[in-house]
Amino acid sequence: DRLLVETDAPFLAPVPHRGRRNAPAFVAATAARLAELRGTTVDHIAEITSANAKRLFKIGRREPGAVLLVRTEGPAPVSRLP
Repeated sequence: DRLLVETDAPFLAPVPHRGRRNAPAFVAATAARLAELRGTTVDHIAEITSANAKRLFKIGRREPGAVLLVRTEGPAPVSRLP
């Protein structure tokens, strides 16, 4: 119930991307290896880690006056949630 999958960007990209600059998209390779090690499917790992992330970061449970921060490039814009 505490399993998450992340990249260690920008360094130490997972195999098969080793030697390249790491990127968030490479998390799929990490999830695939985790599924292999645990003897389950990538879909199952995705379900578990998505539910854990939602619970940890309180995604989908908005509190009055909550602020959503979205970083693109440069300073992060701030948007108020409806």
